[in-house]
Amino acid sequence: MLSLLAELWEFIRVRKKYWLLPVILVMLALGALIVLAEGSAAAPFLYTLF
Repeated sequence: MLSLLAELWEFIRVRKKYWLLPVILVMLALGALIVLAEGSAAAPFLYTLF
């Protein structure tokens, strides 16, 4: 996992694709939200957002 993040950061830094950072952060936040809500009582309310 660490090498994947290192390669991604290297790609963004070398190719000057800094606009990718917000996209990646939003994708990570949504993924964490889905994983954390998977077993909770709030899951039905989160599914209505998607």
